[in-house]
Amino acid sequence: MSDLTNFIATNADWFYLAGAILFVLTLRGLSSPKTAIRGNRLGMVAMAIAVITTFFLAEGPIMWMIIGAMVLGAAVGIWKSKTVAMTQMPETVALMHSLVGLAAVAIALATVLHSDQEYNTVTRLELFIGCFIGAITFSASVFAFGKLAAKSWAKTVNGGWVKPVQALLFIAMLGFGAVYFITDSLTAFYVMTVLAIAFGWMWIAPIGGGDMPVVVSLLNSFSGWAAAGIGFTLGNSMLIIAGSLVGSSGAILSYIMCKAMNRSLINVLFGGMGSAAVAGGADDGAPKNYKSGSAEDAGFLMSNASDVIIVPGYGMAQGRAQNAVKELYELLKEEGVNVRFAIHPVAGRMPGHMNVLLAEADVPYDDILEMDEINSDFPSTDVVLVIGANDVVNPSAKDDPTSPIFGMPILEVTKAQTVMVIKRSMSTGYAGLDNSLFYMDKTMMIFGDAKKMVEEMVRSINGGGH
Repeated sequence: MSDLTNFIATNADWFYLAGAILFVLTLRGLSSPKTAIRGNRLGMVAMAIAVITTFFLAEGPIMWMIIGAMVLGAAVGIWKSKTVAMTQMPETVALMHSLVGLAAVAIALATVLHSDQEYNTVTRLELFIGCFIGAITFSASVFAFGKLAAKSWAKTVNGGWVKPVQALLFIAMLGFGAVYFITDSLTAFYVMTVLAIAFGWMWIAPIGGGDMPVVVSLLNSFSGWAAAGIGFTLGNSMLIIAGSLVGSSGAILSYIMCKAMNRSLINVLFGGMGSAAVAGGADDGAPKNYKSGSAEDAGFLMSNASDVIIVPGYGMAQGRAQNAVKELYELLKEEGVNVRFAIHPVAGRMPGHMNVLLAEADVPYDDILEMDEINSDFPSTDVVLVIGANDVVNPSAKDDPTSPIFGMPILEVTKAQTVMVIKRSMSTGYAGLDNSLFYMDKTMMIFGDAKKMVEEMVRSINGGGH
């Protein structure tokens, strides 16, 4: 055992380098659904190398605590991976981010509590930054989890008092952090941590549901920077590299999603759509007429079309309809219909939500197209089937300067000949906005559960003699 320990300790830098390369290849693999599984496997190998190497480098580890924590964590992780529904994946991701933030706080607190030495200014700065980023990530992610899971305690807050409270918490957090940095006061460190937790909660609480995909992506970035900050404190190069990769990739993804919404990151985080339902649009409150139809009508129209585009939204995830949609896709393909999927960057409740669902159902990647790739094809499309999407196909983003989402790029489904929308009711989407698409002459509303309606469409086409 001592020979193995000496070998790993002597070659630790090489093991960490191998792990770092594998983490980079992991991100490369995760950039495409075709290589995502391979990317995940490379990430698992990289993490195993990092954990084992760090384990042998530790001075006087308490074995039963380490192994017990690893076994417990692995058991919970395996259980959740096998039981969590795809509809619960966004809040699950948010909850995992919170654990990374909590770990950063715990490590920072353990470092300042269990050391007899007085840290130099650089180390105190690292502890300060790592701890407050981790604390903000923890509480903000917990709130995001609650909001995505529709918990009663995670209600959006609004009012003129919100921004002053946010500013006071942030300034006080930095103030006590500065006191710790200058004086090495543990009391100041504790107060800073509590204020950071409070700020994280108040920071996310005013943000409306329509912006939650960007928030989840940004919290992913924050969790990475928190890990990197603690990596500096612990002198662990592997943690610095892995945290930096997660932090930078999450930041880039947040930028891409903000660009897709035609919003700045500052506007999302400190403006947002929190009061969209109140502020948006020129709706005079008068009753609006819409056309409704049946799944059989939809099946007939699609089976007799040349080109069909399916636009999935959160309704598909909520109804767990992806496998039924795959069956509809295959059936229409057999009928000679050109069928493709149109994906908006912020469809669903987390980045890539629709891509994950369609990949789970084994929909061919070549027929899953992003907004920029497919928008020009809508004018030549016979039928568009929108499944539970609201805000990403809302024409107000292009036509109504008073709308909170005005200027946001959308899937231009209104240019198709016929639009069919599956919804449970005429209620607004997650951003709280009504959608003029639903009242157009070319639009047919199909009310019901997404999975049930799509299955009825499949039966209609199968039974129609086509």
